[in-house]
Amino acid sequence: MVTSARIRGITFVLAATLAAGACGSSSATTAPLGGLSGNGNGNAPRPASSAAAPVGGAQAPQAAASAAPSMAGANTGNVPGATSIPGANGGNLPGATPGDVTFPETGLNPYVSTSRDHLSTFGLDVDTASYTVARTYVDNGNLPDPASVRVEEWVNFFDQGYTAPETGTFVIHSDGVPAPFLTGSSSQNEVLLRVGVKARTVARSQRPDASLTFVIDTSGSMSEDGRLEMVKSALRLLVEQLRPSDRVAIVAFSTEARVVLPSTAGDNRNRILGAIDELQPEQTTNVEAGMTLGYSLARESMIEGGINRVILASDGVANVGSTSASSILAEVSRDAAAGIQEVSIGVGLGNYNDALLEQLADKGDGFYAYINSEDEAHRLFVDKLVSTIDTVALDAKAQVDFNPDVVAEYRLIGYENRAIADQDFRNNNVAAGAIGAGHAVTALYGLKLREGVASGDRVATVSLRWTDPSTKGATEMAQDVTGSDISGSWGTADPHLRLDTLVAAAAETFRGSPWISDFSLAQLADAANNVRNDLPRTSQVDDFLTMLDRSSRLAR
Repeated sequence: MVTSARIRGITFVLAATLAAGACGSSSATTAPLGGLSGNGNGNAPRPASSAAAPVGGAQAPQAAASAAPSMAGANTGNVPGATSIPGANGGNLPGATPGDVTFPETGLNPYVSTSRDHLSTFGLDVDTASYTVARTYVDNGNLPDPASVRVEEWVNFFDQGYTAPETGTFVIHSDGVPAPFLTGSSSQNEVLLRVGVKARTVARSQRPDASLTFVIDTSGSMSEDGRLEMVKSALRLLVEQLRPSDRVAIVAFSTEARVVLPSTAGDNRNRILGAIDELQPEQTTNVEAGMTLGYSLARESMIEGGINRVILASDGVANVGSTSASSILAEVSRDAAAGIQEVSIGVGLGNYNDALLEQLADKGDGFYAYINSEDEAHRLFVDKLVSTIDTVALDAKAQVDFNPDVVAEYRLIGYENRAIADQDFRNNNVAAGAIGAGHAVTALYGLKLREGVASGDRVATVSLRWTDPSTKGATEMAQDVTGSDISGSWGTADPHLRLDTLVAAAAETFRGSPWISDFSLAQLADAANNVRNDLPRTSQVDDFLTMLDRSSRLAR
């Protein structure tokens, strides 16, 4: 049985509120869900908001919700029962949220009754851009735009401490922690479940040869805030990691696209660095021309059996050529099927298209990251180089089968735009996420357990399915989650899980989620600082706590 406790002078009720912020705030019930229709994947109806519609018209599935509050206004902080975020989307903070920034609308997942749907299916996601974008907002003196917040990308930014598999492609980790503050009662049956996946590692010396085609935005907007210079610094870092057998090409695009550097061997560093130095801001932004030329060059220099990547660095603001995503995405999808994957690297705010960059990475079987400092560029292109460029799994999907005898309701926290119909888990024609070597993926669930759960009871079964990039064959694995995987208290939980409760609670608060209790940013920051010695001791955690503290002062 899960029990409550006190931690470091803070009542567990307060500490559990942090987890509750990630889990939700509706009352526990075993009654059938009603009121909203959908496909059962846990995705609430899309909220009405000031955020722009997804590029290309993509729509997230809808699903059955447990008496969910109205979602109207979710991206403006005006959700009934949610904490208002001053300054978000042009609110009353000095220097309010910058304009001309496009984020996708993703909706908010509700609680789902296991009597209605005991399966939760989604594509794995290793993107981290949302967290770095939020950090940039705060560094610039603004609270993050609620529409920019994707909880899973905040959580996946942080190291989770998972061990890599000794054999095979993946290993599954699972643990949980009580979260009894959801109803203002001392309920011990509401928990936060963490489902983690860790991919096999590949030593730098053992990775395949790489053919990398950089597609660099040199439009006028890239002169703002040193965006292009930051990209150039990031490319220089990556070039230093290349082997002689690797190859690099560079395309620059503004009004038109041009080849700055044809495919060149990695040991010709002076030529590569010289081409990078030549890049200068020019005029308008023709993303379509840049991607078309970039993929053409990538096809010509493709290494059979190697790593083939198109790496787009841009603020994503297309204003010449095709300014919608449809034609660009179609080409990206075709080349991804042929083995050329895409990485989107975002820079800048003010004029920034988050939606386009995310969709390009999704369709290109790659991932999306955002750099706002040389430290972040170093993390992406030096510390995590192999994860960045070497893919070990394509179309990676997860399906969590909750035991209705143990779990009354569940809510997937985040992954709103990664939902997959339950029946498509084994459909090889349904695309999902690409996972790099050594990458970790985490999903958090808010669970409402039934009474009398024992340590040996099966809480859920986690299944993974993915395609091997080399053989193109599909593989599955599964692992049970039992009551013994849930810690007796927040204070005895794994430090990384404790961090996840804080990170998810912050993200839910920033995006104005109706499932978060009305716990202010100031209270969240104070509580986080009080338990900082119980968290992983890393520079990333220190930066998060600093951002949380700054945000709490901005919200006053």
